[in-house]
Amino acid sequence: MAFKVNAITSEEELEKAQASALAQGSSITNYSEWSQVMKDLNEAGVESTGSYAGDKAKLREIEIAIENFIKEIKAEQATDQRKNETQKVEDISNTDKEQGIKATIANATSSEIMTNYMKYYHLLM
Repeated sequence: MAFKVNAITSEEELEKAQASALAQGSSITNYSEWSQVMKDLNEAGVESTGSYAGDKAKLREIEIAIENFIKEIKAEQATDQRKNETQKVEDISNTDKEQGIKATIANATSSEIMTNYMKYYHLLM
């Protein structure tokens, strides 16, 4: 037989009610789970609603808020990572363009030198 309780707002009150119920040969429904829920709420700095169902619902709201926060953080991290990867690709692309320009200039310069050399070689022969 379960012991019915109302308006329990602290772990101490819950423990006293459980002791009273045990003395009467009964127990509080979901005592262990409710005690853990109250501890979790206390750690989160949230006051009890006074009922098992209310406390459990409030704890679930907190859990959902935390899950959503974690999802937002992960999304921001993924966005930052994509930005970094995009920047790396752009940097590589810019470096490749610079190297291409340098190679074109070097080829043009060496071609000009070779052309001039051949002109002078033929003039000397």
